[in-house]
Amino acid sequence: MMQVSGLITTIHTDAPSVASALAPDNLKGMTTTADGDRVTTVICGTQIRSVIASVDDYLMNLAIADETTTFPRKKDRKPKREE
Repeated sequence: MMQVSGLITTIHTDAPSVASALAPDNLKGMTTTADGDRVTTVICGTQIRSVIASVDDYLMNLAIADETTTFPRKKDRKPKREE
């Protein structure tokens, strides 16, 4: 049986939050970790099509996780003053 594996490393402003957001969606054979400003995911499997589908799903989830962790938080915004 053939073993297929890949490593994806990306850089983020809040890497721990991105990794935490991605981890629940990891399938068997996937691990996601944060180290400094980097998120690293290892994907392993025996079916190339399954690994490609997992990478595709992962990249979509990664884009969403990164986008949501870069939005300003409510506590960081100044409240509007009503006159």
